[in-house]
Amino acid sequence: MTFEQALSRMAALCSASEHCESEIREKLQKAAMSDSDIERIVARLYDEQYLDTARYCRAFAHDRLRFARWGRLKIQQALRMKGLPHADISDALQELPENEYQQALNETIAQKERSLRDEDSFTRRGKLMRFAASRGFTADEIMDALP
Repeated sequence: MTFEQALSRMAALCSASEHCESEIREKLQKAAMSDSDIERIVARLYDEQYLDTARYCRAFAHDRLRFARWGRLKIQQALRMKGLPHADISDALQELPENEYQQALNETIAQKERSLRDEDSFTRRGKLMRFAASRGFTADEIMDALP
């Protein structure tokens, strides 16, 4: 694949949906592009605003909250693993609508609670806490939301 073809494909990919730099680099490496070409393509994508880390963080956080029902901790960890700047991650997490966040936590707990009807209250409460924690909600948030 030539430099221009790779640039065109990555621009089209970024136009269709948000992607971060690490995803683009991975795709270009799989296409056997040279390191210098990868650097030039990534720089051009930033210059032409196809890539924007803050925009990606916001989109990722909102999507994971709405569709996967993840909490802030799990979203933060996933964004860190993609190598994104801490400031952009923090800003994206602060922009999450509190009512949607609380609704996601309540739905997560309610979903798990339906499967625990036969458990005693102590066991049920522990399982609900572990499940919500595995989804990235903090202990304080979970305790406030538990019935």
